[in-house]
Formats: sequence, C-alpha cells, structure tokens
Amino acid sequence: MTIRLLLERAGHSVVTANDGRKGLALCQTGDFDLLFLDIFMPGMDGFETMRMVRQHQPQMPIIVISGRPVASESDTAPDFLTMATKLGAVSSLQKPFRPADLLAAVTGCLEAAERDLPPRSGVASSP
Repeated sequence: MTIRLLLERAGHSVVTANDGRKGLALCQTGDFDLLFLDIFMPGMDGFETMRMVRQHQPQMPIIVISGRPVASESDTAPDFLTMATKLGAVSSLQKPFRPADLLAAVTGCLEAAERDLPPRSGVASSP
C-alpha cells in the first residue's frame, strides 16, 4: 500500500495484485508501463512471475523488491536482487527503501522504456 500511495501521489495510475498469479493475470489482460514484483510473494514467487511475464511481454520493464538483505562477500546466502536483475529486472530495491529511491527507479525505468517502446497506459504493482 505504501508503494501504491507514493506512486499515486507522484501522478501514476496503479493497479495492484495480492500475489504473483493475480499479478500475472492482470499483466496478460492489461496494458501497463511497468511492473513491480516482490521476490517473495504468496502463490507464485517473483522469479516465476517474472519468467511468465517475459514469455508474453519480453519488453515489460520490471522493478523487483525484497526485504531480504543483499548478500555480502562473507555471506553465503543468495543475493536475490542481483539474481532478479540478471534474469531481466531493470531495477531492484531492498526494503526498506526511501521514497526518493522508489521514484527514481520508476522514472529511470519509464524513461528507458519510452526510448525503446511506444508508450502504454499505467503502472502495475504486486506487493
């Protein structure tokens, strides 16, 4: 809800889904400029959702978010945000993030997409 509020205050239209399956269904029926995915969602995780979106909309800009910490050099845990970027996410944010970081990521993704693709209608978000 916080992401939705921040984006709406910045003038974006936002559609949300409570899980990956619902988000995927929205992406397949709607026309969106950007997709937010949390890596750890119920129903279908962000990696699987991203893979499925890429099959139908390979140019969809995707920003991934995660509350799991980024792995350090001494950490053996996977760095999920880096993995998501390697799999095609345009940008990533680790929770908690600053509103300015969120808006900068959105602006950067939309500007990059505008240079490469014709404009579409809204911003999609999955928690």
